[in-house]
Amino acid sequence: MTTDDHALARDLATEAGQLLLDLRAQGFQAPDTDIDLLRKTGDRQSHEFLADRLAITRPGDAVLSEEGIDGTARLSADRVWIVDPLDGTREFGEEGRSDWAVHVALWERGELTAGAVALPAQGKTLSTLEPPSREAASAPASSPLRLVVSRTRASQLVKDVAAALGAELVPCGSAGAKTATVIAGETDVYLHSGGFYEWDSAAPVAVARAAGFRTSRIDGADLAYNREDPLLPDILVCRPAIADLLLDAIRETTHAN
Repeated sequence: MTTDDHALARDLATEAGQLLLDLRAQGFQAPDTDIDLLRKTGDRQSHEFLADRLAITRPGDAVLSEEGIDGTARLSADRVWIVDPLDGTREFGEEGRSDWAVHVALWERGELTAGAVALPAQGKTLSTLEPPSREAASAPASSPLRLVVSRTRASQLVKDVAAALGAELVPCGSAGAKTATVIAGETDVYLHSGGFYEWDSAAPVAVARAAGFRTSRIDGADLAYNREDPLLPDILVCRPAIADLLLDAIRETTHAN
């Protein structure tokens, strides 16, 4: 991994985000836009853009994309780009929503080494090239704690942990947008137990780690990427100082020993 990989992740996420912004603007300007088609077109065009650019700039690397065909070659590859061309497809199709993202991450020999999360409708890209300030990661937690959750699919575990800690639930859209609120200090915790995929979290986790945040499974185990089954059951992203508090609350809530 080189500085060029950090820059490539940032540039690809940002440029794909701009493509999506342009597509979205054109769609909402049309009086008879098919929103479902707009969402599908966004997924496809962003995927094609990222896949084409990676094929040109990193022809020897494997790619795992939400919108691509997942083969077995990546399992023996030393370098794998893990991308989500449009994280938050539902939010992308709702005019005025800004909580959707583009994810680009690089996995190398067992580790995430570069990543970028573009938040196009918010006009910013968070990346490992220029990691966000660590101030939010080291700042005191808010009181009450703020847990960022899905607007529509907050799991019972998350609700139970929030109740046990007297925490406030803050609804937000995509996984990348949720993690970005933690990195920015707008929330304290991203806790998810409903299952999602490697492309949903790889880039956000890479950036969160670079910014000094704790990232793990909800039992404290390390997050692993480029596995045969890309399904990830859960994730915890939080300030290091409150990690033990949260892990204890999760154990108590799930009656784990």
